[in-house]
Amino acid sequence: MDNEQASRVSIFMRSKTQVVLQGETEEEARNAEQETVLIPRPPSFASVVEQRNHMKQRLAAGFRLLAKYGWDEGVAGHATFRDPEFPALFWVNPFGMYFGDIKASDLILVDHQGNIVRGNRFVNKAAFVIHGTVHEARPDVVCAVHTHSMYGKTFSTLGRPLLPISQDACAFYDDHSVYDQFGGVVFDEEEGKKLVKALGPKNKAIILQNHGLLTTSTSIDAAFWFFVSMERCCQSQLIAEAAAKNGVDDLRVIPDDIARGTWETVGTAKAGYGQFQPMYDMIVKENPDCLL
Repeated sequence: MDNEQASRVSIFMRSKTQVVLQGETEEEARNAEQETVLIPRPPSFASVVEQRNHMKQRLAAGFRLLAKYGWDEGVAGHATFRDPEFPALFWVNPFGMYFGDIKASDLILVDHQGNIVRGNRFVNKAAFVIHGTVHEARPDVVCAVHTHSMYGKTFSTLGRPLLPISQDACAFYDDHSVYDQFGGVVFDEEEGKKLVKALGPKNKAIILQNHGLLTTSTSIDAAFWFFVSMERCCQSQLIAEAAAKNGVDDLRVIPDDIARGTWETVGTAKAGYGQFQPMYDMIVKENPDCLL
């Protein structure tokens, strides 16, 4: 998040008001006024080893978050990130490991064909068919997240995109698509190519009809945040349609120009990164072993 974006979403400038709080000395008060205001932003790294470890920990924490929200489903679901040193390789969860047990050291490094480069457990074939194709076709995608979450897969049966009916839903305005050709479990590379074509060259998310959600971003943090947000937006729209007398026809949709402007605040990768930070802090506090 840069200063320009921060100025739109929060108050971050120091006040010119000078006070000495009870219990403070004059010196302590003046020092406090000079303290830097912290703005959440991605870290820099001294080496690719440090960066890789950081990213593995981020992905493992993301899996713990998915488990906390009940978005694991047997062996289904996967998340990946592109290796920072070898961008043609990506890290993925081991097949059949409960999301709530995954640690950074459990992750498997594979190539775009699903061959194992590092690790001693096998990988879900659908994971590398879907994610491998996405990573190969979209160099901008660092991370991709997909599970069979309840409201995502339920909303997907409607075969239509989310509407901008709330501020949160505007994060996906003109930034997601629908893949309407469910062909069974994705084991076929041609199916993966069709999915990527439906995702398009710029969208960050896709609704897989009769299947679920897939979100992507330029960071692991943002990809997980947008998955959480998209799942909740699906839940919100399903509830709204059920509550309305005439279903979707009764929904008050935000006008295009307002939705587009709102996307500029809540829909960017930088916004997604910032939104994920409280969740990351919470899940690591609850599950510190995920970093191992």
